[in-house]
Amino acid sequence: MTMGDLKKRLSGMPPATIGQTLALAEEFGVRAVDVVLAEAAVRDGVSEEEILEAVLEEYKHNIRAAEIGLADGESILLGTVASQLAAGGARCFDDAFLDDVLLFTLAAQVGNHCIGLRPCAGTGDSCPYTGFLMAMGKAGRGEREIAETAALFLKIGGLFRIGKVTTGCNMEGFGAGAACIAAGTAAMEGGTPGQMGKAVVLAMSPTIGVPCTPRVLVPALCTTHLAGAVLIGMYAARLVLRTGLDVNVPVDVMFAMASEVHKEAAKSLVPTVVDFMEPFFRRKPLVEELVPQEVRDAEAEKISATLARAEEVASGIAARSPSLLHTLGMPVVGGSSQAVGSPTNTARIAHALAGGAPVRKVSIELYPELFARRAINVPGILMGAVFGSPTSDYEMYAQAVQKVRDLGVAVEIRENPEPQLQKVTLETDEGAVFVDARNRGGGRVRLHDAGPSLEAAREAALRLGIVLDEG
Repeated sequence: MTMGDLKKRLSGMPPATIGQTLALAEEFGVRAVDVVLAEAAVRDGVSEEEILEAVLEEYKHNIRAAEIGLADGESILLGTVASQLAAGGARCFDDAFLDDVLLFTLAAQVGNHCIGLRPCAGTGDSCPYTGFLMAMGKAGRGEREIAETAALFLKIGGLFRIGKVTTGCNMEGFGAGAACIAAGTAAMEGGTPGQMGKAVVLAMSPTIGVPCTPRVLVPALCTTHLAGAVLIGMYAARLVLRTGLDVNVPVDVMFAMASEVHKEAAKSLVPTVVDFMEPFFRRKPLVEELVPQEVRDAEAEKISATLARAEEVASGIAARSPSLLHTLGMPVVGGSSQAVGSPTNTARIAHALAGGAPVRKVSIELYPELFARRAINVPGILMGAVFGSPTSDYEMYAQAVQKVRDLGVAVEIRENPEPQLQKVTLETDEGAVFVDARNRGGGRVRLHDAGPSLEAAREAALRLGIVLDEG
């Protein structure tokens, strides 16, 4: 079978899940990244070389952020830790490549708080992706191999982005980061598609249900989340490549479980994990002989039902995923695409609805989590509402609050108990407009209501390039 046959197969199916991508690689005798690139070429109607060139271009901003972190960048949460580590030559491990990935990941975190990062699942997982790619370059890996690895990260990270519907490091920095680092390490060290799938499963397992404990405003903690993603991902891949470890959970089942636990963690974490994982518990034949046959038959039916459900969940997410060239969002200043990117984009839509009329008052309503994080999201909301600034405008972000005060614009901030709510109302000389939205990670917005109309808000979001989540 040829690459032409592979592309023909891909053109007749929805976007592939992780498991489907790896299965196609095995079936056609190619690498996983070959399937990723073929799918992108089919979806975007361009050559694989153009895809790779565009992928590297998309990552340029994140590389710049890491370079700032290594030089003189200072983070509100991490200070100058990356430049200190780089200048002192301090290393945490004897593995030079691993140390470089960790250092450049840390530098990307610092740079994120200086100029923002282009988010994938969220801003967190973009840090280990950037660190790994920079370390590959330092290790002398060729530009094509680096671009292929970047494409692999975008494919997997893009699926996590669709699966991320609320807060949770298991579907962002920790979970998505660990999965991508495992896949990247397996690819770089010559692993098969089957080994890559096992490595991703192992890497994701410790991240299931893990919340974002730093909440973006607590110093230092996020460093171990993202370093943990690097360590777990590389360890998982190398363990699979060097041993005959039996990993019997399919990658799409692990991914589907992560996306479901992500939503249920606060109320039913343990029952959900058992629901997905019990069919894969190791059985002892002598013990099983003591269990009635009807019980074993019921368990066999549950295994089939779980596999079917996992396939449905993973395929549903993949079907809504964008192409590689539309996965990374606009850079988000302030360190969080959820806490800053999504509410700022809500405000940008409101600004567009106002049609350039001078703003006299900005009323902001935020659900409790965003209200508690107002120190980082209010500057973004104000720069979007009053000036129409994009989430990448780090210079305006630093000045927005003072500029609004200087203009005499009234500002009212209220907490609203409605989950995920972010509502921005603008009073202008020509009347009032509002956007009532729900927060989504990666800078995305789900529109709930708007004035003068919901349709006008949707059109404004489309013009501004803001990704709307309709799920």
